[in-house]
Amino acid sequence: MLFRHGIFYFHFMASKKDTVDIVIETPKGCRNKYAFDPELRMFRLRKILPVGAVFPFDFGFIPGTKGEDGDPLDILVIMDEPAYPGCVIECRVIGALKAKQTERDKKKEENDRLIAVSTVSTSYSEVRSLEDINKNILEQIEHFFISYNEQAEKKFEPKGWAEPKEAMQIIENARSDRR
Repeated sequence: MLFRHGIFYFHFMASKKDTVDIVIETPKGCRNKYAFDPELRMFRLRKILPVGAVFPFDFGFIPGTKGEDGDPLDILVIMDEPAYPGCVIECRVIGALKAKQTERDKKKEENDRLIAVSTVSTSYSEVRSLEDINKNILEQIEHFFISYNEQAEKKFEPKGWAEPKEAMQIIENARSDRR
């Protein structure tokens, strides 16, 4: 099924059971946080992280989904080299960091952070679940989202890790053609 997001049309990979197409917004190692602006049909610089803080991996969204916050689902992509904003990457979903987020207005919502690996990655080609990722990297991912939200005056409360099957169910439940 095709979904329109601004000038772009994306195909939701419903026929494959463990991969999805994602669109990169912010590359690994970048202090700039970019976000796709559907009205402008371009990527907009949303904020700059403090000195010393960078995105630990590529960060993007899954077209054709809608999270509790009304935006497409966010996803962190683990792969060999950084991509660039707008790059579409087929990814194998390996899990999620389940979390509650408290907004500035004190409203609480689910804001799970999906985690995937590029299907063309050579360094991470054997990774199939979060169990295949070094525990220290998972702790760093968790810490990144806590600090990222603190900087935005929000509270990010990790509630544990989800395995690939549960993560794919989160995506399936958020498909905008089902809402």
